[in-house]
Amino acid sequence: MPTNTLCNAGNRQRHFTAAALVLLVSVAGVTAHATASSHARYDSHPPKTRKWTQVGKATWYGRRFQGHRTASGEAFDLNMLTCAHRTLPIGTLLRVTNLTNRRSIMVRVNDRGPVPAGLVVDLSYAAAKSLGFNHRGSARVRLEKVEGAEAAQLNWPDLGRPEEMAASR
Repeated sequence: MPTNTLCNAGNRQRHFTAAALVLLVSVAGVTAHATASSHARYDSHPPKTRKWTQVGKATWYGRRFQGHRTASGEAFDLNMLTCAHRTLPIGTLLRVTNLTNRRSIMVRVNDRGPVPAGLVVDLSYAAAKSLGFNHRGSARVRLEKVEGAEAAQLNWPDLGRPEEMAASR
C-alpha cells in the first residue's frame, strides 16, 4: 500500500508542474501578444516625412518678360505671385521666406529657370516686392513645398494679385 501512495503523490506533483507550466505559458503568451499588438499599433502609422525645403539665392524678373509665354503655357504677369524653378513640377505651391526680414509668401511654379547658376528661384516682381527685396534685386530665401491638407486650404488658383488678396479679406 505504501507504494501506491507514493505513485499518487508523484502523479499529483507532475499534474501540478504541468498546470503551473500551462499557466506560465498562458500568461507569457498573453503578455507577448499584448506587446506585439502594441508595437503593431505604432508600426502601422506611416513614418513622418520630411518636408521638402531648399535654401539659396532668389532673384526676380519683371517688365522685360511681361506677356511672354512661360513653361506652363500661360502668359507671364509680373503682378502675379509666381516663380520659375529648375526642377519642381509646374503648378507646385511654394512658401518663400526672405531670411533677412522673415517675410513669407506663397507662390506657384509656372516657369523654368533661373538661368544663372547659383540661384534657386526666380520670382515675379510682385513676389519680390511682397518679400521686400525688389529694390536690391536678390535675397537669401528658404523654399518650402506646400502640399496635402495645407495646400487644400488655399483658394488656388484664385490666389492672384497681392492687391486682390488683400481686398478679398
